[in-house]
Amino acid sequence: MKVIIAAAGTGGHINPGIAIANEIKKHYPNADITFIGTPRGLENDLVPRSGYKLKTIEAYGIRRKISLSNFKNACKTLKSYKTAKNIIKEIKPDIVIGTGGYICGPVFSGAFKYKIPTVIHESNAFPGVAVKVLSKKTDTVLVGFEDAKKRLPKAKNVVVTGTPTKVNKIDLTEEQKQTIKKQFKINNNLPVVTVFGGSQGAESINKCFIDIINNKLNSDYQIIWAVGQKKYEEVRNSIKELYNTAVVPYIYNMEEVLNLADLVVSRSGAMTITEVAKCGKPAIFIPYPYATENHQEYNARVLANVDAARIVLDKELSSEKLNKEIKNIITDKQKQVQMAKNAEKIAIKDVNEKIYKEIEKLIKKST
Repeated sequence: MKVIIAAAGTGGHINPGIAIANEIKKHYPNADITFIGTPRGLENDLVPRSGYKLKTIEAYGIRRKISLSNFKNACKTLKSYKTAKNIIKEIKPDIVIGTGGYICGPVFSGAFKYKIPTVIHESNAFPGVAVKVLSKKTDTVLVGFEDAKKRLPKAKNVVVTGTPTKVNKIDLTEEQKQTIKKQFKINNNLPVVTVFGGSQGAESINKCFIDIINNKLNSDYQIIWAVGQKKYEEVRNSIKELYNTAVVPYIYNMEEVLNLADLVVSRSGAMTITEVAKCGKPAIFIPYPYATENHQEYNARVLANVDAARIVLDKELSSEKLNKEIKNIITDKQKQVQMAKNAEKIAIKDVNEKIYKEIEKLIKKST
């Protein structure tokens, strides 16, 4: 079996692609899987690290404002359509899979030309532009939320599967917990708050935690904090002393760290919502305020509406408010347990298997 997966830019697109690839490999160990991304995204780290081939094309998301750089990027993106078609012609895949975003445009255009079966996955409650446009011709659209299905009225076929992830719930032993804590050089006794702002980091969240740490407001909890690869040096230089804190550019062992956490503080991309629910963790979500159609706030409300999470809007965010919200949860064990149970109740089960079945259906249909 030959498979192409189009996934680029941020972890929210790339990690679901890797999860799908891993599921295919479970059923077809000899499957030949190639990712198509860009030369500049996080895929250049995560895809090879996961053991998959990566081919790149010069595709860009087109911004609405008129500028010289936007014009140049549009020209490069047009050329990428030809490059993507050539890659597809060379590989001759049995199926082309996409996880949303601008990379899917050129890749799916090539798949449509050569009449190759296509599947696209939309993680968010509000489908992105690429998914909306491509859904009219794509064989199957897989969505993470029921709400997304309602917003794709012109799609040929929509199936609610949940969002694929590499993260699963693990009941860590005390020995395993100590090993993870040693890795991050943190205390064995204090509750752990895991903090991240998506794969790129989040400036407003970073500013709050710099203030919390520098003023030693986290005396009764400790922090494992992924600040984003581009922000690491700037953040690290802003912290006077790593008080009850481990700062890293990116958390590669997210499954272990999420299962270790007593509380999660993060943006509310669809992947994060899925992983928090799957691991059964209480959370404080700070939705990215400029997300398309405000989809991150809608994502966060999925958990907030069942009392599994709290929402702090970016415009209302301050270190004092955030620290207060953290302490309200971290010092109340009963509240933590109830929020965790509520989160786990809404997690969609067997997501990866459901996605694989839809892929398998299309391949069998085309042969």
